[in-house]
Amino acid sequence: MIACRRWLPISLAFQSPSSLRTASRRWQRGPRQRQYRSCSKAVSILSPAASSPASAIPAAKTGPLPPNPTSEDYRGFQTQVIEAGAKALEAAGVHYAVALSSFGADKESGSGPVSGLHELEVKLQRISSLNAVFLRAGYFMENVIPQVSVIQNFGIVGGPVRPDLPLPLIATEDIGASAAERLLKLDFSGHETRELLGQRDITYTEAARILGAAIGKPDLAYVQLPPDQFTQALVQMGLSNNFANLIVEMAGAMNDGRMKALEPRSSANTTPTSFEEFVQKEFLPAYRGKAATA
Repeated sequence: MIACRRWLPISLAFQSPSSLRTASRRWQRGPRQRQYRSCSKAVSILSPAASSPASAIPAAKTGPLPPNPTSEDYRGFQTQVIEAGAKALEAAGVHYAVALSSFGADKESGSGPVSGLHELEVKLQRISSLNAVFLRAGYFMENVIPQVSVIQNFGIVGGPVRPDLPLPLIATEDIGASAAERLLKLDFSGHETRELLGQRDITYTEAARILGAAIGKPDLAYVQLPPDQFTQALVQMGLSNNFANLIVEMAGAMNDGRMKALEPRSSANTTPTSFEEFVQKEFLPAYRGKAATA
């Protein structure tokens, strides 16, 4: 959560109107009661999807809501959380929301867990008193961290995405910074979408080369795994068949171009953290830590 004096720290982690109203009252009764009482209510909403399209390689969670990857009806789970959150926001009288969505959320179906983000956008748009901006983020850089085990066990970077597919890789800290800026400014009204496309587009082939150079394996290569093999790997990790199939569906939508960024790259949707910087700051410590315990 991002604390600032213009909004109340409420998120979709509260799954009922009563708990959301209780949280609001507790915040207003705090030591800064007078400061906050007259402020417009606003909220940062972290996505109820598994993650952004980065989930093609299962890894980081995207917010306080557990992605529940063991559910055999994952889309049903998403719907349940989204409906509870939307009711809570409306009942609490929240006027501003910054919601984490994803590129590909323009599609109603066929994009795996990201279809849930389409549903999130639609449900929040029905709240007439709510001004909402949907940050359609790119492919999380953090989702390469599980490749640590893949590299150490198999000597490759592996996944279901095409090796030559340019992906808008983004660091989650840049998403947080963008959300904080919008919450501080409250410079939006009605309902709008804004894409966040990272520092540049990168293919998995290039990502593997950058990772290999950083860990001293210059010949490290990316291997596209067949859908059945990838699904089996996810199930062996403890994910449900339903969730694994949704991840494969999402990867297929990216591979064939149905799921893609819609905005041309610009200074407004380009964020500062490069993949090389992320690898040095986040991936290398994880890789070295895993190697030390092997």
